[in-house]
Amino acid sequence: MAMDAGEIERMIKDALPDAEIEIQDLAGDGDHYAATILSSAFEGKNRVQQHQMVYAALKGRMGNELHALALNTGLPQGS
Repeated sequence: MAMDAGEIERMIKDALPDAEIEIQDLAGDGDHYAATILSSAFEGKNRVQQHQMVYAALKGRMGNELHALALNTGLPQGS
């Protein structure tokens, strides 16, 4: 079963309330997304740690309902 982009955004916002999130459905199938996520919570974290934070926010759905999620993470401008 596919995940809706709105559900992905909600789950990430629950874990990272200040996050600026942009999600694209890459294949139009609800299974392959790209997301840009900017959050001050990423400060002091390397890319792997940032991505782990996003995966944790998805609570085990990565690889199940959500087949592929290409991530671009970082700090908001001015941080």
